Amino acid sequence: MPSKKSARLAALTVAALSAASTVVLVSPAHAAGVSIHDIQGATRISPYAGQKVADVAGIVTGVRTYGSSKGFWIQDPNPDADPATSEGVFVFTSSAPKVAVGDAVTVSGTVSEYVPGGTSTGNQSLTEITKPTVTVVSSGNAVPAATVIDARSVPAAYAPAGDPAAGNSINGLTLEPKKYALDFYESLEGMNVKVADTRVVGATDPYTELWVTVKPRENTTRRGGTLYGSYTSQNTGRLQIQSLGSTSAFPVANVGDVLTGSTAGPLDYNQFGGYTLVANEIGTLKSAGLERETTQKQKNGELAVATYNVENLDPTDATFEEHASAIVNNLKSPDIVSLEEIQDNNGAKDDGTTAADVTVNKLIDAIVAAGGPRYESRSIDPANDTDGGEPGGNIRQVFLFNPERVSFTDRAGGDATTAVGVTKTHGKAALTVSPGRIDPTNTAWNSSRKPLAGEFVFRGRTVFVIANHLNSKGGDFGLSSATQPVPRSSEIQRHQQATLVNAFVKDILDTQKNADVIALGDINDFEFSDTAKILEGDGELWSAIKSLPRSERYTYDYQGNQQVLDQILVSPSIRRGCDFEYDSVHINSEFNDQISDHDPQVLRFKP
Repeated sequence: MPSKKSARLAALTVAALSAASTVVLVSPAHAAGVSIHDIQGATRISPYAGQKVADVAGIVTGVRTYGSSKGFWIQDPNPDADPATSEGVFVFTSSAPKVAVGDAVTVSGTVSEYVPGGTSTGNQSLTEITKPTVTVVSSGNAVPAATVIDARSVPAAYAPAGDPAAGNSINGLTLEPKKYALDFYESLEGMNVKVADTRVVGATDPYTELWVTVKPRENTTRRGGTLYGSYTSQNTGRLQIQSLGSTSAFPVANVGDVLTGSTAGPLDYNQFGGYTLVANEIGTLKSAGLERETTQKQKNGELAVATYNVENLDPTDATFEEHASAIVNNLKSPDIVSLEEIQDNNGAKDDGTTAADVTVNKLIDAIVAAGGPRYESRSIDPANDTDGGEPGGNIRQVFLFNPERVSFTDRAGGDATTAVGVTKTHGKAALTVSPGRIDPTNTAWNSSRKPLAGEFVFRGRTVFVIANHLNSKGGDFGLSSATQPVPRSSEIQRHQQATLVNAFVKDILDTQKNADVIALGDINDFEFSDTAKILEGDGELWSAIKSLPRSERYTYDYQGNQQVLDQILVSPSIRRGCDFEYDSVHINSEFNDQISDHDPQVLRFKP
């Protein structure tokens, strides 16, 4: 998943649909007397795409005066009898429109199909009238009644399978709004819609948007979210909410809160989440009082190992005290912490700096100030600009460990390009270098983080820990893509990486069958994914988050879907002990004031 701090447009961005997409043109090239439902048609692509149309009549239902997609929505108050044809359409003006809600207008212009974010995103296209000439016929008219979107109206099935002859595109398929959720939403594109008393399933983000569900019983999690538990559980009731009003008046919500009353406005489609209710009217926020979780403190004989993605932490950030408090108070000072997304000493400044000792020591000092132990650290600086992430940031994994509870076995020789190996010492497995990186010159790690392996000792028992941050999901199409099933191109590299990590773990276990091995970190994939299955192999590892009830299996919230991206996988000796405890500590993903977009994970066991 892209970081929520990644560069992103705050408003809609539109790009022309590629020539490879199916656009059906009709004659003549200039059409008069057409209605909005004629323009929208019964598929996702307008039958008038590329044509000029004249005197299209409608009532203005919403006006957008900000961002790069300025314009307004109109709706025909006299609908046809076909539920597949929308009665609303967006009129793209490029500058602030000179109309008001309730105006009866006629619009002449060109029908266009635009893909928010560009065709490389895989997004569906948005039917618009561009280069418009607008005539206001009258003002103060009643706006067409909003169509209710609720649990009864949204189908249980998410999307049709695309046409194999068109690269699995759904663009040319006739809409079936009573059968598929994506078809239902598309049949309402541009229309005035309404939801009522909806639960928040994605907290308000910095871009003044949140996610709700109109299906309160759909895959509910324990704390009020909606679980993404399989590739066929897309959760049809999710809907993004934005506002046409002042951003300062937008609800500041956490997961589990409820927007009581009515939230209504035009149904849009944008780059960052697909179908979006752009509200003229927004409900009243009722807080569920969600609180951040705190895990149990490990006992004397228990080793506590955690993973925590601190989201591009660099010395200029203002979150060190909060991260330190989370580690000390919410995670109860684990013995070993694998940190992901530690940036170098000057953050995104791209000047060749790769060392991160300033970043790490600043966090260690903050942990001490918060009442925690003085951790020691181990890591390997990457070669400059080779490990992906924010350009110039040189993100890497870092081990923190409490020297009063656990020791680190240092073996010299590990660097950015030297591969760690496994050897046998006194009949037991040992690393050739510690810390070391797994096969760092393999092409599987191109522009991606290399796993960091370390050898620890707790109460005389060796524990091998492998810190991972696998290839991100960047480049994957969204769930509302025009291609169904959705392509997941990022899996290719992630599967290669998982294969190498599993092979390394297998080397350890082939050398010492009962070795305690932990592979953890930001896996960037789900516990049910093929990536996880490759990591687990033939039993070399097992994702311990699967020990939790399903309603608690999540570490991240993306577009209102709570899901697993961060995992701790354990070798058979740890799993067979049956005395381990696993905790996904929900302190970030459900909250609007998160300090990272990931929730940390903690494993406690007796080696």
